[in-house]
Amino acid sequence: MIILEKPYVSNYLKETAAKFKFPVLANTYSEQLNLDAKTIFFTDQEAVRFYTANKNARIYTNSENAIPWIASHLPESDLPKKINWFKDKVAFRQLTQKLFPEVFYQALLLKDIDSISIADFPKSFVIKPAIGFFSLAVYHVHTHSEWPKIKEKLKNEIEKAGRLFPAEVLNSTALIIEGYISGVEFAFDAYYDENGQATILNILKHEFASSDDVSDRVYSTSKEVMQTYLPPFTDFLNAMGNLIDLRNFPLHVEVRIDENGKLVPIEVNPLRFGGFCTTADLTPYAWGFNPYAAFFQNHKPDWNQILKDKAGKLFGLIVLDNSTGFAADEIKAFDYEKLLSRFEKPLELRKLDYHEYPLFGFVFTETREENTTELQTILQSDLKEFILD
Repeated sequence: MIILEKPYVSNYLKETAAKFKFPVLANTYSEQLNLDAKTIFFTDQEAVRFYTANKNARIYTNSENAIPWIASHLPESDLPKKINWFKDKVAFRQLTQKLFPEVFYQALLLKDIDSISIADFPKSFVIKPAIGFFSLAVYHVHTHSEWPKIKEKLKNEIEKAGRLFPAEVLNSTALIIEGYISGVEFAFDAYYDENGQATILNILKHEFASSDDVSDRVYSTSKEVMQTYLPPFTDFLNAMGNLIDLRNFPLHVEVRIDENGKLVPIEVNPLRFGGFCTTADLTPYAWGFNPYAAFFQNHKPDWNQILKDKAGKLFGLIVLDNSTGFAADEIKAFDYEKLLSRFEKPLELRKLDYHEYPLFGFVFTETREENTTELQTILQSDLKEFILD
């Protein structure tokens, strides 16, 4: 069953639900989407009966806005508890402490941010909402001297972001401080089957403009990325899944690999793949299969076959966050055509209402591996050049 919720559902996900006859929960949001007439809908009662009657029933949602429905309608199942292990970043660190005892973390309430002493914290640390989304209110504190200025920025951003998302998606009162995890960052989508075995559906390298950058601007994947990291990432998922017996469970994972090759998890997002239907929807372009169908149908990608003709190709996901310095109401229009002209092979453009969310949209791209300049250029851009007067 699929639960569709705000903020965004791609046409690809809509088409997938209709084509494969994956039932969709009939809620207020899904009824506004003008879904294909072939779409199968479940009422609340039908959805609960389906899930409770089927031992290996699977739920996918595009958005963590669906978590309140699961908590209220499936309270007797183990699903709410497993969701919370990942959604609450403090709980996640507690869960994985056996696997990664060296990771420093501390819970903090927003109301105590002005009184807390950071004297015993690592020199470099990250502070973010304990329940957060899409890099909102995430700050890297390089040195303790930066703390006074950063905590004021954090408070302001949390106040603004708290108006956009429910508490289950962004908790504006609870924070977590973590020791900064150095290394190369990756994001990937995966699922656990009915036997608790993990299957990875994609892996993307998260590019950063600088050591200060915590944005989600550029992700990329290639044959080399997949071949290099499939084995260690699968091993990590299987070790983590064994801690709480994860089965029939989709997730989106962020990790870093340090200079010694050691994997350290950043966070795990439950019951969904990448936010705003991004990483999952790049998968058919890059690797030629439908990741939503793979989850529901227990498909295990044959990576040797998939990657055999992918040498030299680089697939990119560009997140057009509003980094212009202009408020949405100060922007007359965004020049999408000019933006697309900067890429040698744009695959898809998805526009978003930047008045509702701090994003102009997303672009999927394909380029030659030797032409990484176009990704580096957009990574460094503040996007002001695409603002129309």
